[in-house]
Amino acid sequence: MFRKISIFVAACSVFIAFRCHESATSIHIKNDLNNKEQLLMEVVLQSLKYNHYAPEEINDAFSQKVYDLYLKRLDNNKRFFLAEDINKFSAYRNSLDDAALGGNFKFFDLVNAVFDERMILVKGFYKEFLSKPFDFSINEKIETEGDKLENPSDIAELKERWRKYLKLQVLGRVQERMENQEKAKTNGDKELVVKSIDEIEKEEREKLLKNMENWSKTIDKERRDERIGNYVNIFTNAHEPHSGYFPPLEKENFNIRMTGKLEGIGAQLREEDGFIKVVSIVPGSASSRQGELEVNDKIIKVAQGTEEPVDVIDMRIDDVLPMIRGKKDTEVRLTVKKASGAIKVIPIIRDVVVMEESYAKSAVIEHDKLGVRVGVVDLRSFYADFDDPNGRRCAKDVKTEVEKLLKEKIDGIVIDLRFNGGGSLTDVVDMTGIFMERGPIVQVKNRNSKPFVYEDRDQSVLFDGPLVILINSYSASASEIMAAALQDYGRAIIVGTSPSSFGKGTVQRFFSLDAIVPEKFKEYGELGSIKITIQKFYRINGGSTQLRGVVPDIILPGAYSYMTVGEKEEDYPMAWTETEKANYKETGEATKVMDKIKKKSAKRLASHKTFQLIDENAKWLKSRQEKTEYPLEYSAYEKSQQAIDKEAERFKNINKEIEDLAIHPLKADKEYLAADTMRVNSMKTWHKALKQDVYIEEVANIIHDWKKH
Repeated sequence: MFRKISIFVAACSVFIAFRCHESATSIHIKNDLNNKEQLLMEVVLQSLKYNHYAPEEINDAFSQKVYDLYLKRLDNNKRFFLAEDINKFSAYRNSLDDAALGGNFKFFDLVNAVFDERMILVKGFYKEFLSKPFDFSINEKIETEGDKLENPSDIAELKERWRKYLKLQVLGRVQERMENQEKAKTNGDKELVVKSIDEIEKEEREKLLKNMENWSKTIDKERRDERIGNYVNIFTNAHEPHSGYFPPLEKENFNIRMTGKLEGIGAQLREEDGFIKVVSIVPGSASSRQGELEVNDKIIKVAQGTEEPVDVIDMRIDDVLPMIRGKKDTEVRLTVKKASGAIKVIPIIRDVVVMEESYAKSAVIEHDKLGVRVGVVDLRSFYADFDDPNGRRCAKDVKTEVEKLLKEKIDGIVIDLRFNGGGSLTDVVDMTGIFMERGPIVQVKNRNSKPFVYEDRDQSVLFDGPLVILINSYSASASEIMAAALQDYGRAIIVGTSPSSFGKGTVQRFFSLDAIVPEKFKEYGELGSIKITIQKFYRINGGSTQLRGVVPDIILPGAYSYMTVGEKEEDYPMAWTETEKANYKETGEATKVMDKIKKKSAKRLASHKTFQLIDENAKWLKSRQEKTEYPLEYSAYEKSQQAIDKEAERFKNINKEIEDLAIHPLKADKEYLAADTMRVNSMKTWHKALKQDVYIEEVANIIHDWKKH
């Protein structure tokens, strides 16, 4: 029915904040537990109580959070439960705490029984509505945002809501096919078989019916233990969004490691509100190289090469993933809905994910007019191999890249942390120390202790010249630690493509639930694992990165500048807090030149056509995000989609080659690249992206200004 989990299609980032998969300690398990469900709830609640950084008191207020979140996850779009159902459920709103502590699942049983009853009705609805043509001449609309809707007052209103929902699905598909047919006719496609709108409508209804049948069969196949797992997970998520319960299979999916021999498209996906949503693109993967699949794209169809695409709206991610995964050199075609609302078919040739491409790499950017040479270090995660003393570590790799750049007579360095979701705490401390003398880098606090200060103890400084850290709204955790420390010292200028970074200032650790279960309960079988937030980060200035993230010194227009992105948009995020300032002195040169550099950057932006276009695009995307009502009359819907396509076309060529930028591979890398043509091609792809990167151009300007002062 719902799952708030993220799974990599081709590869998964390594969970490296902590090496071990530990068992929770000091936990007392009751002896009078009668079944696996009671045992699971007891072990999860006890694990949270004894290990969470800020464990919730299991009381009426917590019960309300669990209640609200569970119903939101089950029926966010209000297409199942009636107002009278909610009235029945509300009797339990203040008592779920007592029920959980007592091993009582009456609320769970009631909600799921009603859900199953409504599913029987829904099956009748879609079979009835999809058995006959829709009338697209009627002037009517549909609201698609659940928060703007009330639960239906009766069965008739519920049925009407499903009629409009199904009509919108068919209408969208019909309009898309009619538009593609017209384009094919214009292009003189000799193999085109022209079909009437009625013929296309019939075909699309039949396809949607098949899709709905598959979806309902998936719901019917759900086991009770799966639903119990989802319910128990709500109790972890009601603490904050990064704690979670993982049944054995889901933990296995989470633990897929980057071995360098994985095949697929290389994208992280999440099931969200009936869609399979792209969360991130694995660097060096087939999706990354193809270049059209983007974060926030919603996958609505999947096809194997030229075969008929399968609608995947409302399908479980477990069922969609096998369609997207596949062997090297085979093609998958994803039909995606862009953030703008535009529909696009993206063909991707599956490939082995070249994991070396996710490691730190560097290049020299030369700006011809300015006469400045900038070293770019690209880092997509703070990776570390804790199991191998000789394994790859990002701090060591970045140090090597900086050493190579220093031989290239550069004027400054930019560390690109855009879309870097974090990783190894040890490495971020060591890496920050490359650019400054010894001193505190970050404060980490357990729930019952004063903050522990992690320090760089190496007095040496490898590079003391102009330094820029480039971040965006998806730079999180360790990325925020590094940016914050260098900002607090005044050592670097933080440049961002959004008002702030992500805002995740917490640390999680996995605990094995099975390791703490008394022997007498082992017969119930495996329980799985729990991920628990156990620590909080603080900047050395005493503030937290939690919720607020890192505010850049220079904020450039970005695609997500006006979008609701970040930790603050999650359910029940932990609050921003502060602690005492660490013992450090602001000694960097960036502070001295900051005001002048900011003024010069602002002056450039005021007349920079590309940045102006990026800002207009961001505002348009925000307006599209807020538009949640759609017409169900064909000509009105067609007109709205044509307007979207026309506006999207205006922003299609934002990323053009920048004439004044020249990209150079490092001399030290020539032998390394020559040994592998795949490496050469990968580097060329990255260099092409750099030459089109207007943010890198502005960084070159910033470093040029810095050098002049």
